[in-house]
Amino acid sequence: MTTRPGAGPSSREGADLVTPASPDSPTFPLVAALARTAGELDELVTHCRACPRLVAWREQVGRERRAAFRDETYWARPVPGFGDPAASVLVVGLAPAAHGANRTGRMFTGDRSGDFLFAALHRTGFASQPTSTSADDGLTLTGVRITAPVRCAPPANAPTPEERRRCAPFLAAELRLVQPHVVVVLGGFGWQALLDTLAELGWQVPRPRPRFAHGAELVLEHRDGRAVTLLGCFHVSQQNTFTGRLTPAMLDAVLVRARELAG
Repeated sequence: MTTRPGAGPSSREGADLVTPASPDSPTFPLVAALARTAGELDELVTHCRACPRLVAWREQVGRERRAAFRDETYWARPVPGFGDPAASVLVVGLAPAAHGANRTGRMFTGDRSGDFLFAALHRTGFASQPTSTSADDGLTLTGVRITAPVRCAPPANAPTPEERRRCAPFLAAELRLVQPHVVVVLGGFGWQALLDTLAELGWQVPRPRPRFAHGAELVLEHRDGRAVTLLGCFHVSQQNTFTGRLTPAMLDAVLVRARELAG
């Protein structure tokens, strides 16, 4: 089994599952349907090699490394979700950053997007500390879990539609296991991917699909009677945070609203 850098031995929960394909197979993400807990799912995610382009890129970045991190060992694997396994609030991003989560092995950890997000999670009472620098920095999340539709760092931060579809079973399994009451969606890519996955899981998604917008609030019902609220938020990318398109106050407001709805 694989361990994250500095995180100690990983769970072996996923080791006993009978998998329908090798990690290199395009069908490997379907193994997510067998996961019985979030811990099992996380372990399975880390072994996936189903997308050759993403595997090649994440490993190349891990070998060549950025100068500032040249002495570090990069994670260079798919990145599992992070946070409370029984969270009422799920935060959905895009994909791991090449020198952030692809380096540290933890979602939104080790880059400026993560600095912005975790500072807000701390201010709103979801995170134990305002920084997220490494997988063993002591950070814990309460009531919230962070994930993404694509689990490998993509070239130019742009996964292809096929890569997104291939990775979708992992997001579907996470939604099934966590069953959040509220989902905060960071950016239009995550919004579209989430709506596609929710529709496949039996949620009643309107046609035409509701468009992403910062501050958007969408309540969806499942055929079994459950409800979930989606909250749109501009992504915490430097392109948005450095230009003021997304301010700390704007992000805090979305997270406070998520807490209210989940409460």
